[in-house]
Amino acid sequence: MVTAVEERKNKFIRYKNLRENPVKVLSGMGKTTVDAGKAKEAYTARDRVRDIADRDSFAEFDDKFEETDPLEFEGYTDKKEALRAETGLHDAVLSGTCTVGGYPAVLAVMDKRFMMASMGIEVGEKISLAAEYAMEHKLPLIIFTASGGARMQEGILALMQMAKTSAVIERFKEAGGLYISVLTHPTTGGVSASFATLGDITLAEPGALIGFAGPRVIEQTIGEKLPEGFQRAEFLEEHGFADRVVPREGMKEALTILLKLHSKESL
Repeated sequence: MVTAVEERKNKFIRYKNLRENPVKVLSGMGKTTVDAGKAKEAYTARDRVRDIADRDSFAEFDDKFEETDPLEFEGYTDKKEALRAETGLHDAVLSGTCTVGGYPAVLAVMDKRFMMASMGIEVGEKISLAAEYAMEHKLPLIIFTASGGARMQEGILALMQMAKTSAVIERFKEAGGLYISVLTHPTTGGVSASFATLGDITLAEPGALIGFAGPRVIEQTIGEKLPEGFQRAEFLEEHGFADRVVPREGMKEALTILLKLHSKESL
């Protein structure tokens, strides 16, 4: 007979697996709503940089971080080391300076291959440092978000990154900086509840899931059926939460226009 403690442990393991590899888990259950072909195409952070930044213009920030495992979570460090070898990233964010259509900017891109781009201490610090660099050098800030939320392996310290990143972004905006947030699939949890939704201009990719809690959780909480397409990019654009839905192939052009409009040459 399974005890209550064992049942909670089993639920925790299932939840952990779901957060780290949702496509594989849901496909195994026969309940996936994700296009498996798209999910496996492995459009990485470096692919994004290649498509958005002008050729040879991206200079990655050389941020040095000590290992973060505040809870000494079993297997966490080993998991990160394996993902570092697989992705070539130290954590779930790639950031640096570049030009987009000839206009200089700070660019940060989340990579969901790394623990579903969940936000822990290092991710929060990299986003904050990118915003501070943009503020110091008076550059626009562009962040492509994609995340399952806060990183549970780092507990309350992961949740604290929501406040930290929000505060830095607000300081950047108060100093006159331009922040363009691009919401990609999926942008959820603590990331959607912090820096992802604080943009001066908010763009989104078609079909992206964007929200804090999942639709099923919301339906169970409020006891009502949600509208069709709820939490998708198009629904958010229709209701004023996103300024424009832009397909991937048109994203660089859209960003170039926005940067040009907010550049000194347009004054």
